[in-house]
Amino acid sequence: MIKRRGYRKGLLWVFWIGILFAIGFSYFYMERVIPDRLSIVLEQEEVLKFPLPIQFTLQSESEEVVLGNGSDIPADQITITQNQAFSVYGKTQGSYQLGLDLFGVFRLKEIQVDVVDSTYAIPCGAPIGIYLKSNGVMVIGTGELIGQDGMPIEPAAGILKSGDYIETINGQPLKTKEELAKAVEELNGDQAILTIRRGDSQMEVSLSPTITQEGESKLGVWVRSDTQGIGTLTYLDLNGKFGALGHGISDSDTGEVVEISEGNLYDTEVVGIEKGSIGNPGVMSGVIYYGPGSLLGEIQANTNEGIFGTVNDRFIKTVTQTPLQIGYRQEVTKGPASIRSGVSGEIKDYDIEILKVDYSTAHTNKSLVIQVTDSELLELTGGIVQGMSGSPIIQNGKLVGAVTHVFVQDSTKGYGIFIENMLQH
Repeated sequence: MIKRRGYRKGLLWVFWIGILFAIGFSYFYMERVIPDRLSIVLEQEEVLKFPLPIQFTLQSESEEVVLGNGSDIPADQITITQNQAFSVYGKTQGSYQLGLDLFGVFRLKEIQVDVVDSTYAIPCGAPIGIYLKSNGVMVIGTGELIGQDGMPIEPAAGILKSGDYIETINGQPLKTKEELAKAVEELNGDQAILTIRRGDSQMEVSLSPTITQEGESKLGVWVRSDTQGIGTLTYLDLNGKFGALGHGISDSDTGEVVEISEGNLYDTEVVGIEKGSIGNPGVMSGVIYYGPGSLLGEIQANTNEGIFGTVNDRFIKTVTQTPLQIGYRQEVTKGPASIRSGVSGEIKDYDIEILKVDYSTAHTNKSLVIQVTDSELLELTGGIVQGMSGSPIIQNGKLVGAVTHVFVQDSTKGYGIFIENMLQH
């Protein structure tokens, strides 16, 4: 009798452990393969299929979004079995919620549904010259000085940090590192009160400049106030707004996305390509033509999802590509696609394969894993090189994403971003 009770107790433990394992596995699995948000076109039925391992219940929390699972009767709740197709229909523009439940009881995921107008954009692929001015003078590090007495001193140590932005010195606003150097020199060793921005906080710090053996007044801080480089323009919308790169421009020393006050796009010419190799990503070299006659547009934002702004009429007149409909994340699948790039000096489409699609929002600019399969591009670049970030990804006749990073150990492979993550800016 005692053995039978122990046997039943053991079975009960196995049952509940199995339930907990199923819930935990399902949660982890769905974070990767089920989108956190869906964008569907207004008054257009979207047929979807989630690769679910067991039966789930999908529930709409608004009458503006209706569900279907094959019958002609719309519903606010449907049951989905393995790989069963279902439909989502949006009656009114806006953002709504769907709930995904295990066994109709355990809520495992909330899915945001954005009902939008049909959206079009021009996939560009053109190389661009980028120039940014930081919002304040950015600190990239502190350093040691030799004072007039011959002793080493580091006046900014423990006071300023990499990633700080110096906004004013003794009340004087600063825009460039040259303005900071001039102001410190004029202090001739007198105390400096700096207004700095550190993350979301603003504070004042006090520093005493050091007079060096050369008779110069210095703070012992390395700073930068601008940055420049070459990238690829991803898209141009029908109102002249652009998105590029698919990732933010980060400072090479701090690794932080640069907070900008302003920026511009300029003409650039590709003059050379260093092919990638194992452990050494390749690079696209070019010449940026600065000046009013070479200006292409203004940069208004630098974010984790790319740089964004407005192009000028001069650039719009050069665009010959046709607008394509936007493909949202649920439409992106593993399989053949193409990227558009001007790396050869001519804007062309090259074949790629989408190897992996990650629908979670953990890494917004690494949602896709792609591999270059086009023999011409492999011969030219070895795959993906620096400067190709932002190259639009096209699948099934729709603009679905952009190239963002190259794999250091395999330049034929890289990451991409969903285009809808860029269009949110």
